Amino acid sequence: MATYLIVGNGVAGNSAAETIRKIDPGGKILMFSKERYHFYYTPALPEYLAGEKQLKDFTLHNAQWYEKNRIDLFLQTEVTRIDSRQKMAQTQKGAEFSFDKLLLACGGKSFLPPIPGSSSPHVFTLRTVDDAEAIRKIAREAKKAVVIGGGLLGLEAGNGLRKTGLEVSVVEFFPRLLPRQTDLPAAALLQRQMEEMGFGFFLGAKTKEIAAGKSGLRVILEGGQELPADLVLISAGVRPEVSLAQALGLPVDKGIKVDDQMSTGLEGIYAAGDPVEHRGRFYGIWPASMEQGKIAGTNMAGQERIYSGTVPSNSLKVVGIDLLAAGEIDPEGKMESAVVRDEARKIYRKLVLQENCIVGAMLLGDTRGKEEIQKAIQSKKDISSLKKELAGAKFDFSRLK
Repeated sequence: MATYLIVGNGVAGNSAAETIRKIDPGGKILMFSKERYHFYYTPALPEYLAGEKQLKDFTLHNAQWYEKNRIDLFLQTEVTRIDSRQKMAQTQKGAEFSFDKLLLACGGKSFLPPIPGSSSPHVFTLRTVDDAEAIRKIAREAKKAVVIGGGLLGLEAGNGLRKTGLEVSVVEFFPRLLPRQTDLPAAALLQRQMEEMGFGFFLGAKTKEIAAGKSGLRVILEGGQELPADLVLISAGVRPEVSLAQALGLPVDKGIKVDDQMSTGLEGIYAAGDPVEHRGRFYGIWPASMEQGKIAGTNMAGQERIYSGTVPSNSLKVVGIDLLAAGEIDPEGKMESAVVRDEARKIYRKLVLQENCIVGAMLLGDTRGKEEIQKAIQSKKDISSLKKELAGAKFDFSRLK
């Protein structure tokens, strides 16, 4: 009977465990998590921040799920050492567990840029339920919040704080919001809508310091402007958790390097999710982590399956605003594209084209056809016969099937 050991209780680890159990009903599965909670949907944390959801509402696998699938889950238990030769893992308390196959699915951690004052009280990052709890506690007495980072998580978290009644300002180094998901016209439209909600934006701005005083915090920008705040949320991206991989001597660049079977190159040791780099690419998104976990689990359990990559796709949900960005969005406008722009209805749609295929899409205000568009991107469907019609506002996306 094989023993599978999974480090991490996130989407990659759970997808792997679920897949292993389907293939190997009798194998022993051990899963270790530093957190005290069962598997939950991390993109829901901004809604938890706003008080719109409770933890039970976005817990994906409860205790009964692990019991039903015969998975031994060790919460609040950190794996601190792995012996790849002896095939033994050790926890922070010294307990040792042997394994036949091991998966590094230890996720990522919030990046904290070297801003003076970033370790001050009431300065936070948002990655876990515990982070959200700490923010909520301070937010109850707060009036003003500054979010450093105008990316996806920063805007969604900022919206969560806004819903609790706080005045929210966003500081973004780039000259537009969501630099990875928008081009200039889409970012301008999104910014205008969010300003109508009450957001304040400081774009093309770099934070020089977070100063703490008797009256609260002050976010000091390099241009000299000072933003008063009762709490500051730094949303500067995620870095892979690679400490165990480095201790094993595994090659690490953007993340832990893996092959198409999610193998690290060390016998019996695999990696998936936020810690990994595949074919030179680091994804850091939920769909990729889920797929990588399934691939890793399949190969760990003795069957063969190849991972060929995931089309990057992100959705932003802010009250009244829908945004989908998938594949190559061509923010510089150098590629051929079909664009629909309706300022009055606050709609912007851009389909990026290359060699008679849709290679990317940006849908703002109207995400109609998103499933068909994403499938067309993935399948590299020839759309040469439809090319002239794609820029029509009422284009029937079922024709992409």
